[in-house]
Amino acid sequence: MAGTLTVPKTTRTADRGGDGSDLGDGGFGDYGAGGEGAKRIETAKLGIWVALGSITMLFAAFTSAYIVRSAGDDWIPLAVPPLLWVNTAVILLSSVVMEMALRAFLAWRPVAFRKWLLATAVLGILFLTGQVVAWGQLAAQGIYLQSHPHSSFFYVLTGVHAVHLVAGVLALCYVLILATRYQLTPGESSSPSVCATYWHFVGAVWLYLMVVLFYV
Repeated sequence: MAGTLTVPKTTRTADRGGDGSDLGDGGFGDYGAGGEGAKRIETAKLGIWVALGSITMLFAAFTSAYIVRSAGDDWIPLAVPPLLWVNTAVILLSSVVMEMALRAFLAWRPVAFRKWLLATAVLGILFLTGQVVAWGQLAAQGIYLQSHPHSSFFYVLTGVHAVHLVAGVLALCYVLILATRYQLTPGESSSPSVCATYWHFVGAVWLYLMVVLFYV
C-alpha cells in the first residue's frame, strides 16, 4: 500500500477503505456513470467560495472600523513585533507545501500526499504557537487588548485569524486521516482541493492583515 495505487474506473476496491466516501462524496465520480463525483466537487468548490466570501466580508468590516478609528486623536501606533515576520515566513512556506500536497494528490502519489499534508499541518501549528508567543511578548511589554485602540484591533484581528487557521489545521488533520485510510481518489474526492483553497486564503488574509495593521 505504500506505493502508487492504480484506481479502477469501473469498480471500487478495498484498497481505498470503507465505502470510498469523502466529506459526503459517495458516488463513483469521474470513474462512474454520470460523473457524480465531478458534480460533487463543483458543489464543494462553490460552497467553499461562498464561505470565503463571508469571511472576506467579516475582515472587510473590521478593516472599515479600523480605518475610521485610526483617525482618532488617541491612536497610538503599534510597532511590528519581530516574531510576526517569522510567522509570515512560516505561513507562506505552509502555502507552498500545501500546493505540493495537492499536486501529489492529483498525480495520485498517496505517500507523498500524506507527507506534504502532514508538513502543512505542522507548519500551521508552528504559526499558531508563534502567534501565542507574540501575544505573550506584547503582554510582557504592558501592551494588552484594552491598552489602546491599535492594540485592541491587533489582538482582535489576529485572534479572529487564528481561529480560522485552527479550523484549517483541523480540516487538514481530517483529510490526513482519510488519506491514511486510502479513502481519497483524484477526480472524485473534493476534500484536498477545498482544503488547499481555504489554506491559501487564510495565508493571503494574514498578509493582508500585516499590511492593514502596520502600513495603513
